[in-house]
Amino acid sequence: MEERDFFEESETRKPMTLSCLHCRQTETYEIRWLVRKKKKALRGAVEEQDRLRFAKARSYMLRRDDLVQCKNPRCRKRFEISGVQSVVFL
Repeated sequence: MEERDFFEESETRKPMTLSCLHCRQTETYEIRWLVRKKKKALRGAVEEQDRLRFAKARSYMLRRDDLVQCKNPRCRKRFEISGVQSVVFL
């Protein structure tokens, strides 16, 4: 079985306060996250090795966005999101 068979996937947006690396202006940006919630139980005939992997699995979120565009009309440059984890366990 693949890891995706253990989880239900959805996408969400979370607000984060970030500062532009070019103009140093601080703003709130909507960051996209992929949420993977662990299923309550596996379906069908499953091997013992897959059952053990499923027992260890945890729900988590993956950050989808790596770059955001500055909201300052004079700057508008894209900057990398730094200081924010790319994987968060729930």
